[in-house]
Amino acid sequence: MKIENRPYVILNAAMTLDGKIATKTRDSEISSPEDWRRVHRLRAKVDGLMVGIGTILTDNPKLRVKHPRKNPLTKIVVDSLARTPVNANIFKYRGNDRIVIAVTSKASKKKLKALKKAGAKIVVSGSGRKVNLKLLLKKLWRMKIKTLMVEGGGNLNWGMVKANLVDEVRVAIAPVIVGGKKAITLVEGEGYTRVREGLKLKLVKVEKAGEDLVLTYKRKG
Repeated sequence: MKIENRPYVILNAAMTLDGKIATKTRDSEISSPEDWRRVHRLRAKVDGLMVGIGTILTDNPKLRVKHPRKNPLTKIVVDSLARTPVNANIFKYRGNDRIVIAVTSKASKKKLKALKKAGAKIVVSGSGRKVNLKLLLKKLWRMKIKTLMVEGGGNLNWGMVKANLVDEVRVAIAPVIVGGKKAITLVEGEGYTRVREGLKLKLVKVEKAGEDLVLTYKRKG
């Protein structure tokens, strides 16, 4: 598969057997310790790690890497209106890593100034209410990001799928069912109207991580 002017994108997630990546109360502690080790190994290999603003505001993740890296990791937050708190954990635990906040031209100039002061690089991608993901990935490519790991949440995952920007999917399925119509699924958004319109994938690997089943798919075509 030929990819031009954008990173190779791996969508990675842990989900319950019924497809939830967080419960109705936004609890997302799903991965087994063994799966977390897999995630950290993957984080150590990619150039960039991307999450949505919902993940930052709900989980306040550190996005650390517990394996040696040759180069600093670029951590990207897709945050159209610059809502990332300046005291978020990604700043507190940044180490030598680079923090990129992707916004649109509608973001508050005052907040952008504060984020820059906190240590973020601001990348403007689009003029609407949502970041133009295709444009963002072109800009990340020019920043030498050749491989990009996307860790959700569900709305960012949908945006990436809808824009046809996902090349590989790795999901760890935990042996638990949580239910809940307000729980967050792997891919949210408006969705496709027909199954045949969806992202077509090919299963390339099956493995276990503790009690979790890890499936790796690559995009067809």
